[in-house]
Amino acid sequence: MSELDDALADIDSWGADHAAAAVVGPSGIVAARGHVDHVFRWASITKLVTALTVLIAVERGQLSLDDEAGPPGSTVRHLLAHASGLEFEGSLRLAAPGARRIYSNSGFDALGALVEARTGRPFEEVVRDSVLAPLGMARTSLVERPSQGLHGSLLDAGALAAELLRPTLVDPVTFAMAVSVAFPGLVGLLPGVGRFDPLDWGLGFELHDGKSPHWMADANSPATFGHFGGSGTFVWVDPAADVALVVVTDRGYGPWALEAWPRFSGRVLAAAPR
Repeated sequence: MSELDDALADIDSWGADHAAAAVVGPSGIVAARGHVDHVFRWASITKLVTALTVLIAVERGQLSLDDEAGPPGSTVRHLLAHASGLEFEGSLRLAAPGARRIYSNSGFDALGALVEARTGRPFEEVVRDSVLAPLGMARTSLVERPSQGLHGSLLDAGALAAELLRPTLVDPVTFAMAVSVAFPGLVGLLPGVGRFDPLDWGLGFELHDGKSPHWMADANSPATFGHFGGSGTFVWVDPAADVALVVVTDRGYGPWALEAWPRFSGRVLAAAPR
């Protein structure tokens, strides 16, 4: 067993009924373990696909990052960056747009509704045609909300990670903006992890920067970006190492994950081919 395979074997000890992990390089998946064909609920890593869908709509001229969306004074850009002031769930505004980083499922659901209104098509169809079909993600579909509703396999999640490592669906300039800090300096609470000052975020993508303790590994470069989901899933992409890691499980996120995931990510990062 290689060092990388040995590192991936950690998922067997996590107590999930089903779990799978894949290491992704520039050419695609380089190593995988677990239930690779099982369909998992992705939860909030759905937001990465929703963000890509919105960015594609922006490039097609169907909407603008500066279009009003969400609470008064908020824009598409604010919603993508969790800076609109909307609460986690619901329509209550807890802060002025651009004042705090308040992680909001409702904000991403509002983005889905806006795309539907601008395209005249159900959001799930736009997601399929804009992202899923071009990336060959045939076993993935949006069956719930734009904020958390994708269900799919590890192999499809690996295809998403490969796209994030070598973007093809949006212009490189657009993607670089999406993985840079939007509204710098905002304080915020990352649910299930802790309060950060700042809680840096891009346009849909959480940025590792200097956060510690964190669900990513301390060894991940500051440029690493990604997302985790409450169903026990995560994706991170480390441009400095030129590698991505995808994990999908059916054990809900909790203290166990905040302990296991950084250690696991560190082992994978150390063993991944360069």
